[in-house]
Amino acid sequence: MATPAPWSPRADAVRVVSYNVRGFRDGLGRVVAVVRELAPDVLLLQETGSRRDLRRFVAETRLRAAHDPWSLLRRRVKNAVLLAEPWSLDSFRLERFADARRWYPRGALVARASAGSDRIWAISIHLGLDGAERARQAERVTHIVAELDGGLVIVGGDLNATPDLRATSRIADALRDAWALAGEGEGCTFPASTPTARIDYVFVGEGGSVVGAKVGAEGAAGASDHLPVAVDVRLEDG
Repeated sequence: MATPAPWSPRADAVRVVSYNVRGFRDGLGRVVAVVRELAPDVLLLQETGSRRDLRRFVAETRLRAAHDPWSLLRRRVKNAVLLAEPWSLDSFRLERFADARRWYPRGALVARASAGSDRIWAISIHLGLDGAERARQAERVTHIVAELDGGLVIVGGDLNATPDLRATSRIADALRDAWALAGEGEGCTFPASTPTARIDYVFVGEGGSVVGAKVGAEGAAGASDHLPVAVDVRLEDG
């Protein structure tokens, strides 16, 4: 696979990257290198590994992180939302999907962020492997989105579903699929070494214009089993 060309950040847009990092099992440093190249303002992670590894990643990237709260009795939902300056974290919460399998919990990490007068809602999601389960979880995501106000809504994550499946179409009916608006080609993200399926997405609500989209980065094929999706969103006044 050809090495992706460098992609310079846009000064007038917010860069959002969604990335399933596979628990940093292919090397935390490799993931750090990919993220540094893409230079996101908002980073939506899935499968973030141990709390220790996530802390190391946050320290090396110098991003602010919102992640699952500590729970003694329940397995972690390993989604996270990370922010670069000037974005600051106003609040966050974890929504656990009620019907997820006990040993493979799924959910949505919902964060509110601000930079000056700009406000956004950034949501990192990871849906299940079963089709009916995914569809119910996607429906719950649309309900979460409908309850939010006071800022542009951005949803990104690993849906474990291609664009033609129910889970994807349910979210795409409520929000705009950024790749469909600004991407070139099929936008396949999995498996990273020889991608044949698009299962990782960024969706954008009203109040922002998608002005660019990219899959992958230099070294991404060896950093995880998923490729990152990067999207540039220009916020609309007000």
